Amino acid sequence: MGSFFNAILIQPLLNTLVFLYEYVSFQDLGIAIILLTIVIRVILYPLFYKSLHNQSMMQKIQPEIEKVRHEHKDNKEKQAQVLMELYRTHKVNPFMGFLLILIQLPILISLYHVILKGFTLESFSNLYSFITPPAVLNHSLLGLIDLQQSSIVIVGLAAILQYFQGKLALPKKSGDAKGEESPAAKVGRQMVFIGPILTLLILNSLPGAVGLYWATTSAFSIVQQIIVNKTLYKEYGGDKTNNSKNS
Repeated sequence: MGSFFNAILIQPLLNTLVFLYEYVSFQDLGIAIILLTIVIRVILYPLFYKSLHNQSMMQKIQPEIEKVRHEHKDNKEKQAQVLMELYRTHKVNPFMGFLLILIQLPILISLYHVILKGFTLESFSNLYSFITPPAVLNHSLLGLIDLQQSSIVIVGLAAILQYFQGKLALPKKSGDAKGEESPAAKVGRQMVFIGPILTLLILNSLPGAVGLYWATTSAFSIVQQIIVNKTLYKEYGGDKTNNSKNS
């Protein structure tokens, strides 16, 4: 299984990274990692777009979900039937997020493996015969940040980008006349702050190369979320998933 995993994921990612480093990024590892991340996200764009759209719709109909659960709290079978009908009506899949994790997790693990291992003689043994190992090893971003070491600049950037990504995904505040929100909505708003804090804690102990990947994929997700929000705005008129006046 290990050799199969290496052949279909780790080896292609490493070779793509080396190719980008040698021929596209002017032998700048940071630029090569950014380009590799963009290539992966472009390939997976339809899947991520569908997942973000589904996630935004799930947040949008959360008040309806809470209403169904309350009205049928004593009849779980009826509750499940009404919820499934609600999901069909709005064309959402409550398991989409889990399915996305299952699909992308092997890719993320392989990418982290390639980035963490870096450019070494051992890793170069995985290069295809037509890919030449780099003669010069430059582990920096624009000659300013050593990607082998943790970088507070990259870590801070990744946390900030993740915050804005989460902020864009928030639905417009909803609730009763007192302005109360459902427990799920409150958790979602709390995660906007918890996510970046976890990012700071995790990336602070990892090489800057990993943080650069994290920051790049968050930036790409922001662009995707903006597209999803505009799509939902067109589909549902003025009822946008995200409100610029959110606090």
